[in-house]
Amino acid sequence: MKDEQIIALYFARNEDAIGETDKKYGARLLQLAQRILLDQFACEEVRSDTYLKTWNAIPPQRPPVFPAFLSRLTRQGAIDRYRRDGAQKRGAREYLLSLGDAVGGEADEALDARLLAESIERYLRTLSPRERGVFLARYFYVDPLADVARQYGTSIGAVKSLLYRTRQGLRAHLEQEGFT
Repeated sequence: MKDEQIIALYFARNEDAIGETDKKYGARLLQLAQRILLDQFACEEVRSDTYLKTWNAIPPQRPPVFPAFLSRLTRQGAIDRYRRDGAQKRGAREYLLSLGDAVGGEADEALDARLLAESIERYLRTLSPRERGVFLARYFYVDPLADVARQYGTSIGAVKSLLYRTRQGLRAHLEQEGFT
């Protein structure tokens, strides 16, 4: 079923919308949650919460890119669950590694998240589609380096190099905009 048809089911308040969403995107959303959380039960709860949030958001919203909308809800739900359950007992995960690489460990505490997000978005618009795709695959979707390399048909070393240069550019951009 196409995304427009699924969204139309949400607008019609047809409960089949959730089933169709799960059929088309459920595995990817679960995989995204698993890259942030260790607990399978928690991942399934995050996915279910994503469906509830989607049901409550549509209508009135009509997401222009439905998979990105679902991914954002899932990612934020998993991060919230991770923080709520306590980072100490969870151990290091891909999320912490990628976030620490991207903007540094103190960004969440020291900066206003909304202004930081806007600044990062401005920076990402300056990147080539390939650089932006690799950056988002690693730091938004939390894909392992091997998966990113495979997706872009390159080596892990080339991905690491590209990410390093992109992070350096992001740091310079954030410093220029007054973030430290």
